[in-house]
Amino acid sequence: MGVEWADLAGSDLIVVGILVAVALAPYVSAVRGETSLALATVLSLMLVTFVQFAHSVMTGVPMHFAWMIDLFGIKPHLMGDPLESYRMVSAAWLHADWVHVLGNILVIALVGVPLEQRLGGRRWMAVYFLGFVGGNAAWILSHPESSAPAIGASGAAFGLLGAYMACWPEDKIEFPLLFFIRAWPVWLIVFIRLGLEVWQMYSLQAGTAGESNIAHMAHAGGFFVAYLLARPIARGAPSSLDSPQESATGSARAEAIRAQAKESMGSLDDDPWAAVEKPLQGGAARILRRLREEGDELETRRAWLEELSEHTICPVCDGEMITEIRGENCRLRCALVGSHVKWP
Repeated sequence: MGVEWADLAGSDLIVVGILVAVALAPYVSAVRGETSLALATVLSLMLVTFVQFAHSVMTGVPMHFAWMIDLFGIKPHLMGDPLESYRMVSAAWLHADWVHVLGNILVIALVGVPLEQRLGGRRWMAVYFLGFVGGNAAWILSHPESSAPAIGASGAAFGLLGAYMACWPEDKIEFPLLFFIRAWPVWLIVFIRLGLEVWQMYSLQAGTAGESNIAHMAHAGGFFVAYLLARPIARGAPSSLDSPQESATGSARAEAIRAQAKESMGSLDDDPWAAVEKPLQGGAARILRRLREEGDELETRRAWLEELSEHTICPVCDGEMITEIRGENCRLRCALVGSHVKWP
């Protein structure tokens, strides 16, 4: 029958809460700090595996036999039930052991980081999502009666390779291949890695490779789903499709970042003081006027916002106003209660 939610004790539910918290925390931090979502994913997978390992040490049950594998892994024979659909996501964060997770995060880090520079964070997450969902779907369709739980981020890792191959196959990235770690073209990495997967699947079907606990079909599914959908997703990304690798770095990359920052600068037409009928007076009003006149560029807007913060107080609580820098953008906020003012 396997483990069901009703079988969990209170301590087990605490473990579930910890797993969810450590899985999400790196993403929250990355979004707030505008840092790499690929590296946040690496950290998320590592933290979840550490919780699995700690649970294994405390209970004496090997990681791959723990109840969480049975509860959160993909079990194809159950996936017709909509209530089990959460497994499509949860399975991608669990791993059988440290070797399993390290193999996946190696690909996610080495392939994912340069791909994120090409795609941008949100598009990268879309591709990553397609990879593990496509991989899980391929496994379910190819093994519909299986009751053994399948876990791991391998489908997502192969999805990143598929997306990179679809959009920028000539890029060179540092990757361990053919016993060497050096910059290889993406198409060669894909040719060898995907070729090995196809060969292993053929060997299993032909009965020449014996038994295997590796979900090769999930790897292929993640790759091809991401490959087919990556180009539509990549439209409007910081790097144009099929552009040379140099455009992902240097001045072109910097210009793309600045352009995105300018698009999200926010309007200066309304201000929080006028909104509560406490319009600025004197020097503060003059600074606000100059800000509106000259605040079309990132640098001048930041300079005038910093000046304005020194001459104003929060219109809600009369607290100090400070500037908050996020990436290339700058805004004012209340130092005491951030929700009072976040402008523009």
